[in-house]
Order: sequence, then structure tokens, then C-alpha cells
Amino acid sequence: MDLKLKDKVIIVTGGAKGIGKGIVQTLAREGAIPVIVGRNESDNLKTEKEIAAEGGKAFSIAAELTKPEECERVVQSVVEKFGRIEGLVNNAGLNDGVGLENGNYLQFVESLHRNVVHYYLMAHFALPELKKSKGSIVNISSKTGVTGQGHTSGYAASNGGRNALTREWAVELLKYGIRVNAVIVAESWTPQYEKWIETLENPQEKLKEICDKIPLGQRMTTIEELGNTTAFLLSEVSSHTTGQLIFVDGGYVHLDRALANA
Repeated sequence: MDLKLKDKVIIVTGGAKGIGKGIVQTLAREGAIPVIVGRNESDNLKTEKEIAAEGGKAFSIAAELTKPEECERVVQSVVEKFGRIEGLVNNAGLNDGVGLENGNYLQFVESLHRNVVHYYLMAHFALPELKKSKGSIVNISSKTGVTGQGHTSGYAASNGGRNALTREWAVELLKYGIRVNAVIVAESWTPQYEKWIETLENPQEKLKEICDKIPLGQRMTTIEELGNTTAFLLSEVSSHTTGQLIFVDGGYVHLDRALANA
């Protein structure tokens, strides 16, 4: 299926690693021009070079998105380089473990800035260009905003905010023909996930225990699968889809987990 993304300029925050990288790779294979945004320039350039080696196009910008001025600079840089923005994927963030009992005001607010405030800022600054192009926004979110996880109040609140902003923006931007959707992730193997699982006692046993509870295939969602759904939502092929929270999780959140062992 032709997603009609050829030469579309699409910003992907946190695009150098993990889920963001999966999205960037999918977009490049579809002929789009993903703009990789992340704080580590070497990681950004590495992914950009990998895309080029596969015959695709990409561009990267190093930025610290917890700073409002950096979000604005990213958008300005993309406009200066390409003269347009046709899509935005808000993805950057970190399950940082700022809980209710073990956290404090400053840590909680910092977590919100790390995980949801820049979603608003990137969309705000990109909006004038998205109006011109009737582009799309996809917010990457997490099951924690729906199910809770424990000991991660900042991240859970941020993901609840991501989901609410998806619906809110879908309503506000109807008049501009801008569609806004969210892809909600449950269990996906990324460098962050690997780092977390290694902190646990008997990490391989815990990993198997988690996978065994995923109804569809007893396996984790791949970054390619998340990239495919994100690309679809960005494309004209999904032209009548907006305000949706799409769970790409093998049924982990909503299906009876007893099915995994059936």
C-alpha cells in the first residue's frame, strides 16, 4: 500500500533510539524525510547515517526538549531547511520512576517537563506549518496513563496528559483539517526497557513472565510494528481517523491475559 508519504517532512522527537528509531526507519522506507530530534548529537547522526546507507533521506537536530526555547529552535530549523512541516510525532520521554511516596514536587514537575510539556510545545510551535500542510500529529503514549504501574506518578500523569491532549487537539484542530491520534505502547523491547529489566532480580525470568502474559503471540511489540501504525496514522490513507487512542500491544491492556496461556 502506498502511504503517500514521499518527501513529506515529519519531525520525530526521540527519533534516534528505540520506538522513535523504529518510526524514523519506517518513514524513511516510505519515502518521507524524518527529522530526528534528540539531545545526543552522535546518536542522531548515527541513525541519520543508517537511513542514508539504506537509500533513504533524513535530517537530525540536537536539542534539549525540556527547554521551551529549544523546542522553538527545532521547528525554526526545520522550516529554514525544508520550508515546510507535514507531520509531527511526539515520542521523546522516559519512565523515570518519580513516585508519590519516593518523589517530591521538583522531581514531579521535572518529570512532566521531560514527558509531556514538550509535546505541547512542539505542537504549538509547529502548528502554523501544520495548518498550511494540513499535516498530522501522532502522540506516542504508554499504558501507564490507562492502567497505572506504581512508583511512577510523573510518567503516568504525563501519559494521561498525552492521551487527553490527543483528544483535545483533535477537537481544536478539526477546522484546519489536522488529524491528531495517539499510539499507546505496552511492552516493547527498547534500550530503555532493557536497562530497566536488568535492574530486576532474575531479569530473564521476569522478561519471560511478562511475555507470557501478552495474549497475541506471547511476545513483545516490535519497534517496526509501532512504526508501521504511526506511519499509517500520519498518512492520507487514514484520512478519516482522528482523536483515536490506538493500542498496539498484542492485546496486553484490554484482553484477558489468561488467553495467553490458552
